[in-house]
Amino acid sequence: MELLSGADMIARFLQDEGVEYIYGYPGGSALHIYDALFRQDKVKHILVRHEQAAAHMADGYARASGKPGVVLVTSGPGATNTITGIATAYMDSIPMVVLCGQVMSHLIGEDAFQETDMIGVSRPIVKHSFSIKHPSEIPEVLKKAFYIATTGRPGPVVVDIPKDMTAPTERYEYLYPKKVKLRSYNPVTRGHSGQIKKAVDMLMKAKRPILFGGGGLILGGASAEFTQLAKTLNIPVTTSLMGIGAFPQTDEQSLGWLGMHGSFEANQAMHHSDLVVCVGARFDDRATNNTAKFCPTAKIVHVDVDPSTIGKTIRVDVPIVGPADSVLREMNELVAQSKQRPDTEALAVWWKQINDWKASRQGRLYEAAQGEQALKPQQVVEAVWEATSGEAYVVTDVGQHQMFAAQYYKFDKPNRWITSGGLGTMGFGFPAAMGIKLNYPEDEVVLITGEGSFQMLLQELSTCKQYDIPVKIINLNNQSLGMVRQWQDLNYKSRHAQSYMESLPDFQKLVEAYGHEAMRVDRLDELKPALEKAFAMKDKLVFLDVYVDPFEHVYPMQIPQGSMRDMLLSKTERT
Repeated sequence: MELLSGADMIARFLQDEGVEYIYGYPGGSALHIYDALFRQDKVKHILVRHEQAAAHMADGYARASGKPGVVLVTSGPGATNTITGIATAYMDSIPMVVLCGQVMSHLIGEDAFQETDMIGVSRPIVKHSFSIKHPSEIPEVLKKAFYIATTGRPGPVVVDIPKDMTAPTERYEYLYPKKVKLRSYNPVTRGHSGQIKKAVDMLMKAKRPILFGGGGLILGGASAEFTQLAKTLNIPVTTSLMGIGAFPQTDEQSLGWLGMHGSFEANQAMHHSDLVVCVGARFDDRATNNTAKFCPTAKIVHVDVDPSTIGKTIRVDVPIVGPADSVLREMNELVAQSKQRPDTEALAVWWKQINDWKASRQGRLYEAAQGEQALKPQQVVEAVWEATSGEAYVVTDVGQHQMFAAQYYKFDKPNRWITSGGLGTMGFGFPAAMGIKLNYPEDEVVLITGEGSFQMLLQELSTCKQYDIPVKIINLNNQSLGMVRQWQDLNYKSRHAQSYMESLPDFQKLVEAYGHEAMRVDRLDELKPALEKAFAMKDKLVFLDVYVDPFEHVYPMQIPQGSMRDMLLSKTERT
């Protein structure tokens, strides 16, 4: 029998759970845990410069790997600084376990130094939370936390740990729990066979079907099954912003992603379809536009592991509660066994219409810069795609650069497009890219950001120096908060209230001051050589400050309160 202190139990549990990295920042309430981590060498701790960055690093790692990210912070401000990161993970259903120090249990409720009710503060943005009441329960509580974070619809779990629960003087029996049972939590493991059969029958009879995949496809590891269904039946495919990469975007059946800034053909096809089979998306307002005008002629099949998302915003004809992989596997089996075949004549007409929509937009998406003209952000993203052969992990912050990256970098694999979708967190990108690069050192990890977002957590340049994390950063510098400015152009007669930052730093000098490489790009003829040089420096963080056209807008853009097909196509053109 092994006797360990609460702090040593935490360190040992993380080892037994197979955790390689933990991201955090020390402080009084967490010091026993930090001492325990110091006395072992299997779990590596990464010292960030701000706790929000720890949460985003864990989140980026989780999105790329599918495994839960782990955070360790102290009580009070240490814990509350993780809130934005927890909310970001919660909105996009990302598995994460956040270990928070807390003041000693006898001081809780007395407004002790650095005391905050972290359980109460985080309650609306976690999947679940725990507070440790006795050191002996630590292994079982941590096992439950990891189990809840990673099963069903994933999400962040907070574990609040009073300092006296980790005291080195008190030791208790440690056993690693092999499995866990929770009476009130039983995530579904398969869908209803009758409903799945109904969905397949509808697919066989549909004249204008479309498959719509969301982030749940990627979280559920179901991209292969989704692709198989689309290829077998020759059905057009679109995804949500979070579902990008679930189906190969260079495939001729891909219509790109849909929604507010989604592709012209995806939005048109959704509006005119007679059957939408949605897997692992939640019909977010950025995907649907006005729900009253959404897909007026379509029957809707909705597959999701979380029953609460089905029918929440869009009326559904065939609800299927179950994990994406097992439901799609069953659908593929039924298609293979079925004597029915899709209506090939109707599909041919449907494909002709879709290809006409595609052709109508070719060459008119943006005016590429020539010679001395200001670079177009779209051009820069296309150049990054070519320079990385479409193989990189591409991480973004939030704003115009995020939309341009999603539109012009073509993803053929899942887990390679990493962005904050639901919460839209500026500052997410840099630490998320760091978390990925640390765990995938041989892969190219590119952050596409803007000067507004990058300044939110740029102090992590220091962390990158300490741990040699050589991410590549492409800053699309338009000297403004681009998306805010775009909305002001469209809705406020170009009254640019607070969307211009009038005292931007010299990013080149700033990045070099942290000990990294930096270059400035102003013209088209400088872009390709700069990218080649940056990607050739494998072991260095390189920051490319790329000055782009400050007046460029993101198009298409759906007209607010319209249907899926109501879009602005340029500054002068609309559907």
